[in-house]
Order: sequence, then structure tokens, then C-alpha cells
Amino acid sequence: MTAAKTILILGSGIGGIVAASLLRKQLARKHRIILVEREPRHVFPPSLLWLMIGARREEQISRPIERLARSGIEFVHGEVERIEPQTLSVRAAGREIAADYMVVALGAELASEAIPGLAEAGHNFYTLAGAQSFNRARRDLRQGHLAVLVGGTPFKCPAAPYEAAMLLKADARKRGVHPAVTVDLYTPEPGPMPVAGPEVSAKVRELVERTGVRVHTERMVAEVDPSARLIRFKNGATAPFDLLAYVPPHRAPSVVRAAGLAGESGWVPVDRETLETKFPGVYAIGDVTGIPLVSGRPLPKAGVFARGEAEVVARNITCAITGAGAPRSFEGHGACFIEIGDNRAGFGSGNFFAEPAPLLRLRAPGYLLHLGKVVSEKYWFYRWF
Repeated sequence: MTAAKTILILGSGIGGIVAASLLRKQLARKHRIILVEREPRHVFPPSLLWLMIGARREEQISRPIERLARSGIEFVHGEVERIEPQTLSVRAAGREIAADYMVVALGAELASEAIPGLAEAGHNFYTLAGAQSFNRARRDLRQGHLAVLVGGTPFKCPAAPYEAAMLLKADARKRGVHPAVTVDLYTPEPGPMPVAGPEVSAKVRELVERTGVRVHTERMVAEVDPSARLIRFKNGATAPFDLLAYVPPHRAPSVVRAAGLAGESGWVPVDRETLETKFPGVYAIGDVTGIPLVSGRPLPKAGVFARGEAEVVARNITCAITGAGAPRSFEGHGACFIEIGDNRAGFGSGNFFAEPAPLLRLRAPGYLLHLGKVVSEKYWFYRWF
């Protein structure tokens, strides 16, 4: 008989939800699956883009995490205060929890405060509150400059700021305020989604500019002046705005860094095939990880990778506990929809582990691909909640 084990999952983003759910399905009930999360509700991140333009409501894109308890997952609602990877234990919600296996899926910490004036000047559409506040503000903008700003790299959902800009341009047309409302996108990147390679990056840029969005690359922000409504960049350039939507700088959560899990990149280094960290029994998945590619760029931080990594980790922990089946390896395949507005979307997919460079394909936008993204949103909640 296999002794009862405890598996601890930290974080209930896409990776954490999938890992916890699959482990609960694959293991006998004597084994404990404990999920720790500070938020009471899970928000599906891709849908925040629709929420920021009024195409979704909060209740449509979120679910109570405690619903997972129906399947036998123990939900600990509270902050992860300390991680002890050497002993596979944590302090969370004021209590000590020990485990036999640990999966760190805490995502990225959004550090708006790292850029002076940013939080006061704009709306962080990577959060539920920020997307909601932006949605209210954009309805009052009848003329002026609408800016989408990327505060730093790397950031999760590499297509998201470009999608946001195109959706906002389409929204301006729909509201009848085009061309009185201009849309400009500012990013420190050399081009959209550079990890995809120069050919795909150029195609995405062409796609964005074709909608009327003006793209400004290699713009590293230094500060934002809320009173003057002005973005100042490190190269001395400035840009005015009347309404600002931004992607904040990202970093590994402080509790992860304090635990000694982060490496030289600032993110958690893992075996790219098994997602194991340097600590036995401790895995890391999703946005908290830093997985270098042969190009020197990191694997993008995206939900599709978090899900794939979670599937591999859940399978391999199950094999280690039961001794049955064969372990799996994460192979670096990913895909994402690229919303361009007017109920159309493109689709990029491929192998990011391919050598000497990621091998990707970009499909032209159409209504059926937009419908595919809608279906994927609905299926997510059907499948996991």
C-alpha cells in the first residue's frame, strides 16, 4: 500500500488550478491536495481584455475557488507568508503546512510602484480592478490621446498589450469617436512578440498598424507625470495621454525571492522538461519560472504554457507516488489567439523549444478564430469549475 502523501499547490492561476484538479483526479482520496490562494475568486486572465472594453462582466470571467472543494481539493484562503523549500513547508493564512511535494504557481508580482507616477496616472488592465476602472473611464473619452504602455519586460501574455490597443481602436470606431481618439502603443521591445522571431514579429506589427494603432518600439519608460498627463522615456522622448492603460513591471513574488527560489534572472530556474527546481520535491510552473530558450530569450509567460507545465507536473508526481505509468516531459508547444477587434482574431502557434529558433505559424484573422477564443473561455470554466 502506498503511504498517504500531501501535495501543496501555491497559487490558483491557470497552472495552479490545472495541477490541483488533475492531481485530485489521478490520486486516491487518501492523498491530500492542498491549494493555497489569497484571492477568493479565480479570474480567467485572457478575458480581462474583453472586460476593459465592456464586452464582459466580472461574474462572467470569474468563479469562487472554494468550488474546487467539491472534488476533494482542500482550499486554504490566505497569503503565503513564508516558503521553506528545504523542508517542503510553508506558512500560509497564519498556519504551518507541511507537504511531501510542493508546486509553486504564484505567478508574477505586478510592481506598478517601480515606475514613479504610473499607478496614479493610469489603469493596470492586468488586474480585475484595473480593467474595470479603465472600462468606466474609456466611455467618457470622446477625443484625445489613448495610450497603451508596456512598463517593462518580461511580462505575461505577450500579445495582450497589442490586442488591447487594437480592441480599443475598434471600440473608438464603434462608439463613433474615431478619429478624434487616437491610440498609441509604447513598448521597450524591439517589436511585437520578439521571442516569436523577426518574421512573426513583423507580421504582428503590420496587423496592429493596419488597424490604425501607432506602434512605438524601444521606449523604456522612466516616469509618468499624472498632472501633466505625460509619459517620460529614458531616451528623453515624451508622449502625451488623456487616458492610459498600462502593463506594469513584473517580478517574482517577494515570498519566492525570500525563499531562495529565484535565480540570476530574477525568476525560478527549473528543469525545462520536468519543471523541477533545485530543491527535491519542489516544482515551479507558470509565470514564476524563467526558462531560457536557445535564442537567449526566455519562454514567454503565458497561460498555455502554465497549463502544459501543470499537466506534466501532475502526471509526474502521480507516477512518483503510485509507481504506475510513465513520466512526461514538457515540450515547449504553445498557442494563443490575437484579438484585433470587430469580432475577429488571429492565431499563433508552434514549438518554442525548436532549434535554432522557435518554429511558429501565424494564421490570418477571422471571425471563426474569434469564436474559437470565445469557446475556449467557456470551456475553461466548464472543464475546471
